Formats: sequence, C-alpha cells, structure tokens
Amino acid sequence: MKFIHIADVHLGATPDWTMPWAGDREKEIWESFKNIINICNEEDVDLLLIAGDFFHKQPLVGQLKEADYYFSKLKATHVVLMAGNHDYIGSRSNYIRYEWNKNVHMLMGEEVEPLILEDINTSVYGFSYHSRDILKPMYDDIEPLNSQGIHILLAHGGDEKNVPINLRKLGSSRFDYIALGHIHKPEILSNNMAYSGSLEPLDKNEVGERGYIIGEINKDREISSSISFVPSSIREYKRLIITIDQDTTQGALEDIIKVNIKEQGEKNIYRIAIEGYRDEKIHFDRESLLSLGNIIEVIDNSHPDYDFDGLYKENRDNMIGMFIKSIRESDQQDEISKKALYYGIEALLGSRE
Repeated sequence: MKFIHIADVHLGATPDWTMPWAGDREKEIWESFKNIINICNEEDVDLLLIAGDFFHKQPLVGQLKEADYYFSKLKATHVVLMAGNHDYIGSRSNYIRYEWNKNVHMLMGEEVEPLILEDINTSVYGFSYHSRDILKPMYDDIEPLNSQGIHILLAHGGDEKNVPINLRKLGSSRFDYIALGHIHKPEILSNNMAYSGSLEPLDKNEVGERGYIIGEINKDREISSSISFVPSSIREYKRLIITIDQDTTQGALEDIIKVNIKEQGEKNIYRIAIEGYRDEKIHFDRESLLSLGNIIEVIDNSHPDYDFDGLYKENRDNMIGMFIKSIRESDQQDEISKKALYYGIEALLGSRE
C-alpha cells in the first residue's frame, strides 16, 4: 500500500501579510496542495493522509468545495483527514454538514476510532479536534484492534496545549505507520513514524525545506514499511549570514547579498544577519538592503572597528579612557571581553553625540 502523508497545509493563510509578496504566498499554499494531488495520480498512491490543520481556520463552505474539487481529480486515492487545533470542529463548523466526495473520509469523532478501507486492506485510526486546546494525551495508550491488515494512526499534537505525545511510547506501538501533524518542521522519527511538517513554510522562523512524506507498507516483506521526505515547497525561508570587514562598504555589502540571493534562489525569502567589524565611519542603510529581494529581516550585528590605542590617547583622563584601560587590564581577555569593549565604547561615544 503506497501513501503520501501531509499536514499543516493551512489553506487560507497569508504568511508575511505585511510584505509585498503576501498575496502570492496565499496562492502558493493552494498550489502546493494541488501539486500533491498531481503527485498522488502520477505515483499511483493508494492513500493520502492529512494530519490536521488542513485549513488555517474553520473553513468556509466555498473553501471546502474548492478543496473537494481537487480531491475529485484523484484517480484511485483515498483521502483521510482530521481537523487540528486551527480548523477544529466548533459548534458552527462547516465540516459538520459538508458531504465530501466518496473517496474522502474525515475522522469526525472526538475519540480515537478506526476507519476501515477494505479495498486497500487498511485501517486508519484518529479523531478530530473539537476545541482549540486539548490538554489530555490521547494517543499514548492506543493500539491497533487486531493484527490483520495495515494499521495507521493519524495524529495531530505534541505540545502541552495540543495533545501531549510520548513519542517513545507511541513509537513502540504496533501501528504500521504513525502520521504526525502540528509540528511544522519535518522529522522522520523512525521507519514508521514521522512529522511531515507543513507543505509551505508559514513563518520567518520556519527555515529550511518543507514538503511531504511518501511511503509504502507491505506486510509480506521482511521490512514492512519504508518512508522518505520529499521537499516540494515553492519557497523556503533562508538565513543568510554576511561577515564583513573594514573594507566593506554599503555598495559592497549590497553586491554580496545580491550574489547570495541569486545563488540560493530569488524566489526564497531571506533573513539576513550582518556580522563582523566595520569601518567606524560606515553605517549600513537597512532600508536599502531590504529592497534587494524577498528580504523579510535585516539584523546588523556588526561593530565599528575602533582604533582603541588612538581613543585611549585622546581620552585617557575621562570615562572613555578609564573604560578602555579597565577592560584591557582585566584578567579575562577573551571574546566576551572584546565584545564588552566594543559595546561599551559604542555606548560611551553615543552618549557624547
């Protein structure tokens, strides 16, 4: 039985909503979902597992119809999904009355129960959130009802407010595969348990690849299951650390950033950190740097490379000279004391302006 496992799609979300590319990001989340449908057809996938937060919030009827239309394009794939903490089934949720295509099965209950798919000899266990927070560990003692056929657990959670999960205990259960959601960073925990992560990165802190898990289960073989993570997101958030020196000007810094963005992908979104020691007379224009591409953040951690000997000679009888002398005469001459010297001089010189 061949399956694809996704989670935390967050259809309807608009990441980076204050940035120029925000409208594109909302569309790209839908495009990534449509891509999964195409992959299911191309790979002859038997089962598509969606481990919660399919929508960013409780969905509108129009959004359900749109998603269901794409599910209807699946040639021979069952879809099993659950509601997570973002799209939980509230009392007025449109999930309650919606009739999905016949190949789509939603786990609507509040307790773990099996859904049996006889044509692929598979049972999928799980439940849907009916409130935003669930403090009770719902999965720790769950086991398949029998040993016949393939048994999969569809689960969403893993922190204090959203179904705490004892991963070690869950990993020792007899499920053939455990499809986890809620944690947006993909992680394969064993050959039969994984967080697929979000299809698209949704926040500047979600650095790195995003995509889906593809796997196959065959109980007739010695190794019954095999899984792998496949990167598929349209964009990535990337950290870009630029180390500068005394010769780095504004123009040089801009050129370095532009070269890095071209090499690492112009569609990606960047968090830039500037490190090192610059000429004390140079101050970088942050707004100009933000305009060089899809740059969501610029943090300038650089320091002026002061001439401490010259400063001391000019200020030996005042607070600046006394501070330089005290740091230089201290027992500790390491990176921490070096930073203290730079930070202190910046503050003292700034107070004179």
